[in-house]
Amino acid sequence: MHIMKIICSKSSLSKSVNISLKAVPSKTTMPILECILIDATTGQIKFTSNDMELGIETIVEGVIEEKGTIALDAKIFSEIIRKLPDNDVIITTDANLNTTILCEKAKFHIPGRSGEDFVYLPSVERENGLTISQYTLKEMVRQTIFSIAMNENNKMMTGELFEINHNTLKIVSLDGHRISIRKMELKREYENCKVIVPGKTLSEISKILSNEVDDQVSIFFSQNHIVFEFDQTLVVSRLIEGEYFKIDQMLSSDYETKLTVQKKEFLDCIDRATLLVREGDKRPIIIHITDDVMELKIDSAMGSMNEEIDITKEGKDILIGFNPKFLIDALKVIEEETVSIYLVNPKAPCFIRDEGNTYTYLILPVNFNH
Repeated sequence: MHIMKIICSKSSLSKSVNISLKAVPSKTTMPILECILIDATTGQIKFTSNDMELGIETIVEGVIEEKGTIALDAKIFSEIIRKLPDNDVIITTDANLNTTILCEKAKFHIPGRSGEDFVYLPSVERENGLTISQYTLKEMVRQTIFSIAMNENNKMMTGELFEINHNTLKIVSLDGHRISIRKMELKREYENCKVIVPGKTLSEISKILSNEVDDQVSIFFSQNHIVFEFDQTLVVSRLIEGEYFKIDQMLSSDYETKLTVQKKEFLDCIDRATLLVREGDKRPIIIHITDDVMELKIDSAMGSMNEEIDITKEGKDILIGFNPKFLIDALKVIEEETVSIYLVNPKAPCFIRDEGNTYTYLILPVNFNH
């Protein structure tokens, strides 16, 4: 007697399993959470995974022959699906929760767990959502996520600020050495709102968003959660509590030196300079800006390099040092061919901004000895 029987193509199972795996915890004290819950009790087949910070529910294309539910070990289930032939897969469970996965001549028997112990996703009211293109969200995250802090010393720094102000969405990340800000105009006005979204949520969701400009994602906020809804998939994440850093006082528009440089040339040059720096060696790149030339120098135990680049400059000459990685991270995600850099003095932050103010990268300089 089947308690549950579903038939799905291998490709739709693979797609749904890959999405679900993003919220399966790598280690947990609750073994049930190491499972993907298959729920075929309604008219749809749904996979759910939940690591208590992040939860994902996705609808799987397929046919339900017998309604039922089962929780299967995510690791084993995903490996089996990955290695099955490209054909229809029949998944059945019996009263003892034993599960059979059948595809062509391959037949697997694995133990399941009762779905009743599974921790379902918190329900969040989905009203007043913000709808944007999946491609745009993915890009905005890619252009900011590199400057969140990895360590847990300050929880706030491991997330990104999502701020809606009338018809602008702003995403901010910072790690104490740099700040990334990305803004976009929305098609209409929304209620103002500020939340801090865990970096892990954003990097996992970026992997399953599409690159298509026409594919939409809806975003909803509640007191403690953020919800992303797209392509038959629902992602619910806890928010980081607290008041985000007040960054506005750091964002002055005064400058003593403004320069414009070819982005690729600048990036390639810093990239070459870092050939001489070993991992973990904190060698600054020293930039000397005079009339129409920027000279870049780096010295390390392995050797030294210097190179000159043509620039257009307004204002004073300046000698300033940076952690080259921070410049590379920002330049890598800027799409334009030329970038504008604003400097005040060797101790003040450097700003890389575009004319339309859609992005701002603030990077603190480092001290160096001549």
